[in-house]
Amino acid sequence: MGCVLGREVSSGIVSESKEVKNSRVESNRKVEDVSVTKTDTTSSVVEIQNEETQEEKVDGDKKPRGERRRSRKPSNLPGQMRGEQVAAGWPPWLSAVCGEALNGWIPRRADTFEKIDKIGSGTYSNVYKARDLLTGKVVALKKVRFDNLEPESVKFMAREILILRRLNHPNVVKLEGLVTSRMSCSLYLVFEYMEHDLAGLAASPAVKFTEAQVKCYMHQLLSGLEHCHKRGVLHRDIKGSNLLIDNEGILRIADFGLASFFDPNHKHPMTSRVVTLWYRPPELLLGATDYGVSIDLWSAGCILAELLAGKPIMPGRTEVEQLHKIYKLCGSPSDEYWKKSRLPNATLFKPREPYKRCIRETFKDFPPSSLPLIETLLAIDPVERQTAAAALKSEFFTTEPYACEPSSLPKYPPSKEMDAKRRDDEARRLRAASKAQGDAAKKTRTRERHARAMPAPDANAELQSNIDVCLITYLHELLLLFSFWCFHLQMLRHTCHRIIVSMRRTNQINGYSMWRMCGKTVTFLPFS
Repeated sequence: MGCVLGREVSSGIVSESKEVKNSRVESNRKVEDVSVTKTDTTSSVVEIQNEETQEEKVDGDKKPRGERRRSRKPSNLPGQMRGEQVAAGWPPWLSAVCGEALNGWIPRRADTFEKIDKIGSGTYSNVYKARDLLTGKVVALKKVRFDNLEPESVKFMAREILILRRLNHPNVVKLEGLVTSRMSCSLYLVFEYMEHDLAGLAASPAVKFTEAQVKCYMHQLLSGLEHCHKRGVLHRDIKGSNLLIDNEGILRIADFGLASFFDPNHKHPMTSRVVTLWYRPPELLLGATDYGVSIDLWSAGCILAELLAGKPIMPGRTEVEQLHKIYKLCGSPSDEYWKKSRLPNATLFKPREPYKRCIRETFKDFPPSSLPLIETLLAIDPVERQTAAAALKSEFFTTEPYACEPSSLPKYPPSKEMDAKRRDDEARRLRAASKAQGDAAKKTRTRERHARAMPAPDANAELQSNIDVCLITYLHELLLLFSFWCFHLQMLRHTCHRIIVSMRRTNQINGYSMWRMCGKTVTFLPFS
C-alpha cells in the first residue's frame, strides 16, 4: 500500500531539477512510512488471529543457528503505538520488545489481585492461586521470570502470549488478561483457575480411572491437540502436569512456554531440546531438528498408556536410558529409517542388535481396543503416528464402553503435581522415621503408596546439562580419590620394604650377611 502511494505521488513529475526530484523522493518515503504505520495500526490484531502460517517466533532455550535465523521474531511497533501502549500502562521495556503481543490489551495492576497459594513452579515461571479483588473470582496467575530483562527472554514470553491469543478451544487454556507490577519487572498471565492436573490425580492413591474415564480425558486431550495443530502450533511439552482439569471434568492443555509456531509447508530447523524426558520421542533424543505434530502425538501415546497402567511407562533418568527403554518397548528403528532420517546422534545410539517391538505383550492387560491406538501413537517412525484427527476416529473411541461425559466424572479433592510431590516428600520422611523406630507397618504402607504413578521430573533441556556437570564432577572426584590411594599405597610399600630390610639386619650376623658398620659396607652374599 505504501509503495503504491509513493508511485502515485511521483508519477506526474517528468522533467524537474535533480534537487526537487530528490526532495520529492524523500517526501514519498515519508508518505510510505505513514501509510505503513496506519496499516499496522488497523490490522495488527487481525494478523495475530488469521495469518497463522506466517507467524514464526523464536524457538526453544538454545536454538540451532538455522532456527534463530529463519524464525520471525515478534516485531517492534512504531514509536507512536509504543507511546500509546506506555500511556495505557504497559512498561516501556516490555512495549519496546514485544509490543505486538500486547496490542489491543490493557494491563491490570498487580495490587488488584491477592495471592492465596503457590500451586506450581517451572524453569522460568511460578503459578499462584489468587483472587481477583475487583470481581472476587479465583484465578491462576503465572508469574514469568526474566533474565535481567534480556530481550531474548522477553521475546520467549511474547511468543507464548501470541500463541495463546491465537488459540480458542474448550480444551485449551484461555488467556484472560495480563498483569504488570510497578514495583518489579514482572509480568503475570491470568488464567481460569483449574482445581486439578492429570499428574496429580494419577498419583493420588485414592484415584483409579475406569476405561470410560480414560477415554473421556484422552478425547479431550486429542481434541485440544487437533485445534493447536490446525492453528499451526506445536505444544512440545505434553505431560500430565500440563493437562489441567476443573471440577466439571473439563481438561485443558496448559503451559505453552515451550510451544512454537510451525508451518508444515515451510519447515525450518527447530531445537531438539524440548519435551519432558519421559514423554520425549526417539527422534528428538537422536537430535532431530526437522519435526512436526508427531512429537505431540508421541507424548499423548505415553499419557494414554500411563492412565491405563497407573504409572509412567518409560521413566528414564538420562537420555541414554530413556532411549534404551523406548527401544525395549517399541523396538529399534529399521535400517530404512536410519538411512532416510540421517539423525545427528544416530551413530552414537544405534543398538548393535535390533530390539523386537513388544507393546502388545507388555500391555496385554489393557483393553483390546486401546492397543491399536497405542501402537500408532508410539510408532518409532514419526510418519506412522498420523494425526490427532485420525486418532479421534480410532477404534478406541468408537467401541464400548464409550467415553463418559465430563460432567459425570467423579468430584475429586484438589490435586496437582505439587501436591503429589509433597506427598512423596512426606512419605520419604515417614519412611525414614519408620526405619529408625522399626515401625514395619508404616514402612509397608509407604511402599504401597509409592507403587502408584509418580510425577514426572523436570527433565527438559536444562536438566541434561546439569546431569553432565554432575557426572564430570563425580568422575573428577573419583580420579582424585584414586590418585590419593595410589600415593598412599606407594608410601605403604616403601615403608614395608624398609621394615623388612630392618628385620633382616637384626638377624644373626654371619659372614654371608649384608651389614653396615660404621657407615661402611661389608661384602656379602644373599640370604639363604
